[in-house]
Parts: sequence; structure tokens; C-alpha cells
Amino acid sequence: MPWFVWLLAAAALGAAEFLTLTLVFGLLAGAALVAAVVAGVGVGLLGQLVAFGVTAAAGLLVVRPFALRQMAQAPLSREGSDALIGKRAEVMQEVTATHGLIKIYGEEWSARALDESLVIPVGALVDVMEIEGATAVVYPRELLP
Repeated sequence: MPWFVWLLAAAALGAAEFLTLTLVFGLLAGAALVAAVVAGVGVGLLGQLVAFGVTAAAGLLVVRPFALRQMAQAPLSREGSDALIGKRAEVMQEVTATHGLIKIYGEEWSARALDESLVIPVGALVDVMEIEGATAVVYPRELLP
């Protein structure tokens, strides 16, 4: 089979991968590229098919499971407001279950207490437990009197 036929097959499989995002067609496209190289070197049809089959099998049995595991893991770093979760802040205006103001890394954020029965005084240190929109949900670092 001529090498350009393998290139056409690789392009078609690559387009299918772009539309499906399953990692199957992309690996088959890579195998077709290997077969195109083998065909370009002058190996016969049987060698081309063996190269395609071995490369496809290796991709689907080794590369795809590894890639799927990597994609399923949570990112190591958080971005945006999620990066504030777990950080320490200082209370600038008394924090209750409904309102308050804290300072995190020099920025002022509206806040509310995680425990609705708490009233956190000015100057207390709190931990950011979660972010709801533009409001930080906080809990005091130390027990209040």
C-alpha cells in the first residue's frame, strides 16, 4: 500500500479523534503514521500491516490506560478563588452567619461563618473553608471565648 494512503488514513483517524476525544482514534492515527513511515522505507504490505497492528496494540493496551489514569487525577495546584481554600485570613469586620469582611493576601473579601452560631470578632484569624461566589466561608483558627 502506498505511504500516502496511510497518511490519508492517519488524517481521517485524527479528525475522528478530534470529534470524539476517546484517545482511541488518535492512537490509531499514530499507528497509521508509523505504517506510512514503514511503507515509505519500502517494506511490503505485510510489514506495513504488522507495524500498524503492533503500534496500535501498544498504544491501546499501554498508552491509553496510562493516559486515562493521568486525566482522571485532580490537578496538583488550584487556580483562581479555589486557591484560597485552606488559607489563613484576618477578620477586618465582624463575621457572622450572614455577613463580614476578611483580608486574604492583601485583598478584602466578604465573608460568612461556616458555623452559623459563631460571631468572629475583628482581628481574629480564620481559615477559609470554601468560596461561594464572592464570599469566603470561614472558621476561626482558635476556639472563641
